Amino acid sequence: MGAQLRLLRRRIKSVRSTAKITRAQELIASSRIVKAQQRMQAAVPYEREITRAVTGVVSNTASVDHPLTVARENPTRAGVLIVTSDRGFCGGFNANVLREAEALAGLLRSRGVEPVPYVVGRKGITWHSFRGREMGGQWGGFSDNPSYANAKEIADVLISAFSAETDGIDEIHIVSTEFVSMLTQEVTVKRVLPLTVEETTEKPETPLPYFEFEPTAGDVLDSLLPRYVESRVFSTLLQSAASEHAARRRAMKSATDNANELIRVFTQQMNQARQAEITQEISEIVGGANALADAAAGKE
Repeated sequence: MGAQLRLLRRRIKSVRSTAKITRAQELIASSRIVKAQQRMQAAVPYEREITRAVTGVVSNTASVDHPLTVARENPTRAGVLIVTSDRGFCGGFNANVLREAEALAGLLRSRGVEPVPYVVGRKGITWHSFRGREMGGQWGGFSDNPSYANAKEIADVLISAFSAETDGIDEIHIVSTEFVSMLTQEVTVKRVLPLTVEETTEKPETPLPYFEFEPTAGDVLDSLLPRYVESRVFSTLLQSAASEHAARRRAMKSATDNANELIRVFTQQMNQARQAEITQEISEIVGGANALADAAAGKE
């Protein structure tokens, strides 16, 4: 019985230590979510204005024939940018992204297009390396705090592969997690290149800027479209970082709650074992006292 009590005490001590760690991780993630949300909000005006600028150039041009806006007739390879995290303890965050990336890869293969993964985050890199999957590019070390320089590096590689005449890619897709709220994060799949140009008669909410091109609209798009792709990649990294912190906070809170529940169960079991041990000792004492009383009565 004493061995069982010692075992339960060791388990309670171990679970308490784990609960302290998960609680600390939960608090750290909570503090980082606020900063990540602020960075997301700060990047929105830039993304909105550069999108309006690209829309304005395309709208004021009679014909758009730019390599980044023209879809290939028979695409054979598609780049898939997969955004995962560098660290774990974030529940199903990475599993959901990788599952959606696999679904997209199956869809592309059904169209006769071979997917080429470009992976952000050590978890995604490890997942692909373990399975012997060749990657077109890999980046890690900044998933929870990305900078614009990181987005530019990724965008440059993707645009170079898209613009390559041989052994390049014909489409670029992004699989990442979008931050909706502290409790909700959704995995999204978006096609970034080639851009989809849609003709519409509806008036925009705000008037589009009017441009006079010098020398041509194509030269303006040569400068604008790479910045546009960079802004989209940067926004994706910021959304993924905020989602990672939110997922880690939720996972650590669940782990802390589970640890506290285990402590309650083990404490109850320890109390029961201690009571059983006390009851047994009392029974032994009473039995011994009765035996002594019987022996004394027999001598008389």
